[in-house]
Amino acid sequence: MIDQQVLQQLAPDGVLRAAINFGNPVLAQRGAGGEPQGVSVALAKALADELGVSLELITFDAAGKVFAALADDVWRVAFLAIEPVREQQIAFSEPYVAIKGTYLVRSDSALSHVAQLDEPGRRIAVGQGAAYDLYLSRTVQQAELVRAPTSAAAVDWFVEQGLDAAAGVRDFLRTKASEQWRLVEDDFMTIHQAMAVPVAHAAAATFVKSFVERQKHNGLVKRGLLDSGQSAELQAT
Repeated sequence: MIDQQVLQQLAPDGVLRAAINFGNPVLAQRGAGGEPQGVSVALAKALADELGVSLELITFDAAGKVFAALADDVWRVAFLAIEPVREQQIAFSEPYVAIKGTYLVRSDSALSHVAQLDEPGRRIAVGQGAAYDLYLSRTVQQAELVRAPTSAAAVDWFVEQGLDAAAGVRDFLRTKASEQWRLVEDDFMTIHQAMAVPVAHAAAATFVKSFVERQKHNGLVKRGLLDSGQSAELQAT
């Protein structure tokens, strides 16, 4: 039996509204018909089933937009990277996926390591409001961060504006590598992805934390990754 306070906080009208972020292709992708799919969608469906409610997927093209929509009560559960700035307003589960943040550079660039990017005159494209944007905003001391509206747009801006690098998720940036572009050798951060609820919803937060751990142990997270073409090794321990 699901506690009524949990139901009231997660699905007050019998509908679980889950925010799905297409800006992170490791977690969510568009299917052949445009429908959301991926490990975050699999988790949302499993949570709705466990609660015994219907599911509405609210889609976004950037994590920053998911976070901004919190104030409008558009969603009751989301899938976001754990970030100190967000923890003031969001309660996170333990991570279910861990991914690396790194840089894409030109193939003929002399840059091969993360530390080389933080120098005066360097310009790095980032997706505004993404976990790595928030992290780099705290840690980059000398380079300039050029903020694009989405993570995908950051790669486009890097190419079109002739910037020094594009920051992003290693698994996504690897798909952009070619004769013209390559990844640097190391990473600037590990991005821990978790389920998130508004911080005021304490009962829901406790329930979701337990839910995520159960889905990690029962194999749903690994299946969700594999079914969407991702590596099962991305599951957080």
